[in-house]
Amino acid sequence: MLVVMSASLVYLLPRQVLQMLSQLARDGGAKDVEILVLRHQVAVLRRQVTRPDLEPADRVVLAVLSRLLPRPRWSVFVVTSATLLRWHRELVARRWTYPHARPGRPPVNAQVRDLVLRLAAENPSWGHRRIQGEMLGLGYRVAASTVWKILNQAGVDPAPRRSGPTWKQFLTAQAHTILACDFFTVDTVMLKRIYVLFFVEIATRQVHVVGVTAHPTGAWVAQQARNLLMDLDQRAAELRFLLRDRDMKFTAVFDTVFTTDGIEVIKTPPQAPRANAFAERWVGTVRRECTDQMLIVNERHLATVLAEYTAHYNSHRPHRSLCQQPPNPPSGVTDLTAARIRRRPILGGLINEYSQAA
Repeated sequence: MLVVMSASLVYLLPRQVLQMLSQLARDGGAKDVEILVLRHQVAVLRRQVTRPDLEPADRVVLAVLSRLLPRPRWSVFVVTSATLLRWHRELVARRWTYPHARPGRPPVNAQVRDLVLRLAAENPSWGHRRIQGEMLGLGYRVAASTVWKILNQAGVDPAPRRSGPTWKQFLTAQAHTILACDFFTVDTVMLKRIYVLFFVEIATRQVHVVGVTAHPTGAWVAQQARNLLMDLDQRAAELRFLLRDRDMKFTAVFDTVFTTDGIEVIKTPPQAPRANAFAERWVGTVRRECTDQMLIVNERHLATVLAEYTAHYNSHRPHRSLCQQPPNPPSGVTDLTAARIRRRPILGGLINEYSQAA
C-alpha cells in the first residue's frame, strides 16, 4: 500500500507543477515562465562552467546593469559582486585616464631594422659604422648606436669582420672565372670511336661542343681552343682559369693558347675525375639523354646531333643549380591563364620542348 501511495505522489506532483505552469501561460504569465526557464539554464551553466569567459563588451553590460539592479538581487549574476565592482572601477579609471607618450627613444621602424639586417647579411665584412654610412646614402638617418643595437639584438656581431664568405658564396664568386674542358667518346654503328671535345662555363653551365673527330691530334685540339676564344670574344676576358685533366691530347700548344690571353691552366690530379666534376656531369647527362638513346652513323651525324642537343641544353633544359632555369633563359613571363602550350620534339622525338604558342 505504501509503495502505491508513493508512486501516486511522484506522479501527481509533476502533473500539478505542469498544470500550474500551463495556467500561468494561459493567464498571460509567459514572461514568468521564460524567467523560470532562463534561471534554470543559468543554474545548469553554473554547474558546468566554473569561470565564464566574458568579452569586454559583456563586462560593460553587466557592470552597467549592476547599477540598475538592487544589491540584494545581485545573486542572479554569473560573477561575484566584487568582480562587478572591480569592472566598474576599471571603466571609470579608463574613462578618466589620458594617453601619454612612452618615455625614451621612439621604437625603430621595422623597415629600417630589416634593411640593416639585410645589409649585414649580404656584406659580411661591413661593421655597424659602415652599415650606418650606407643607410645615410639611402636616405635613412640612423645613429650608429641604433645600428649596433639592431645587430646585437638579432644575434649578429657588429664587429667589422663577422665571418668569412660561405662555401657557396666563395665557389659562386670563383665560378665566374673558371672554364672546364674534357673529351668523351661515342662508338658508331660500325664500332668506330669518335672523340668529342667540349668546354663548360661553370658559372652559367653553358656548354660549347667545339669539335668532333676520330683522330684528335694535338694540333687539332689547339685549333679548337683558338676557335673557342674567338667565339667567346669579349667574354673571354672575364675568364681566369681553365680546368682540364692530364690527357696527352692537351699539349703545350693547347695551354699556350689560353695563357696568352691571361688564362691560367689548372691540371687535375692523376686519375681523379671528380676534380673535374662539372665536365663529368655533363658527359653523363649527354649520354643518358642523347647519345645512348640512338645509333650514330658517322662524324657528321654525331656533329649534327650534338649541335641540336647542345642548343636544347643551353636554351631550354632546366638546371637545379640555376633555380630550374636554362643557361640562356628566354625573356618574359608566361601567363598560364591565357597561354596555349605548344610541344616541339627535337632529335626525332627523343626530347620534347614546350613553349607558349604565338
